Amino acid sequence: MKTIKARVPFDGPVTEAALDEAIERGLARRSCGVNATTVEFQEQRLSIGFEDGSAILLPVKNYPEFDDFKVEDFAGLEVGFAGTAICHEARDLQVSIAGLISASKPLMDMAAVVIASRNGRQSSDAKARAARANGKKGGRPRKADVAL
Repeated sequence: MKTIKARVPFDGPVTEAALDEAIERGLARRSCGVNATTVEFQEQRLSIGFEDGSAILLPVKNYPEFDDFKVEDFAGLEVGFAGTAICHEARDLQVSIAGLISASKPLMDMAAVVIASRNGRQSSDAKARAARANGKKGGRPRKADVAL
C-alpha cells in the first residue's frame, strides 16, 4: 500500500475561518457514505462498523501499516476524521478506511458489481420519456430484420 501525504494539514493552528471550512468539509464528507463508528481487533482482523449497523472484517496481515503492531497496540485504534479514517495517536498513524477497503481485491470486485447493478436500475429523464413514448405506441418497437 502506498503512503499518501495529507493535502490538508490537520495539526495547524485553528482559526475561525479554518474551523468553518473544516465543518463544511465534514458535512460534505458525511454524505459520502464512508462513516465508520467503531473499530475493533478480533482474531487477527479489524472489524470496522458503520452507522447503519453493518460492518466489514479486514485481515491485518494484508496491510503493511500494521506489520509492527502487537495485539495490545490494536486496542489504541480509534475512528477519526469524521468516520473516514482509523487512527492510533501513540503511533501517529492515520489510515483511510476507503484506502483499506480499496486495497482488497474481493471487496473492490464486489463494489463494482453492486455499483453496476445500481446504475443499471437508474433511469434518466430521457430514458423515462422514451419509455412513455414507446408505451403509447404499444411498447418497444421491434427490430427490423435486415437482410444481408
